[in-house]
Amino acid sequence: MSDRAAPGDPVAVDRLMREIEDQVRRDRRTRLLARGGAPEYRDPAIYAAVEEVLRRALDERDHDTLLLPAMLGGEEEWGLRTHLELASHRTLLGPLILFVKRRVLLPATRWLYEYSLENFRRQQRVNRLLVAFIEELAIENARLRKAVATLQGPGNAESVPPVAESSGQQAP
Repeated sequence: MSDRAAPGDPVAVDRLMREIEDQVRRDRRTRLLARGGAPEYRDPAIYAAVEEVLRRALDERDHDTLLLPAMLGGEEEWGLRTHLELASHRTLLGPLILFVKRRVLLPATRWLYEYSLENFRRQQRVNRLLVAFIEELAIENARLRKAVATLQGPGNAESVPPVAESSGQQAP
């Protein structure tokens, strides 16, 4: 019996997509190991667990609801600012200096701004993803601490800091 479907037979799209995704994962893992990636990735289960945590952070996290940026003061405080505000405190020379900056210096350096802007946006995306990854790992760490504390029981819990029940965060 052949693995190939006859022309006109329905295609099991879900199964086919899973097979393609599995092959892509195997190829990515093989490439990482060939380039000197983490030796722990030789274990397919560890690689799959790491990939799952990273994928969850990439796919499921709304970057506007992350804890760390909220603690840092929100997007306005640490986000990328691409606009340039020119002002002068000088009353007499100020307008002349601003004119030169706007009409001569800015057009002359526009190429540098445009070149840098795309790099800044890329870096901001990486920063947001790293924050999501860190938060996902912190949540996973809190879950594991809670599980270890539960397994140790009330008499041996002094080696593992307690974790608050409702929020998944450590208690003070």
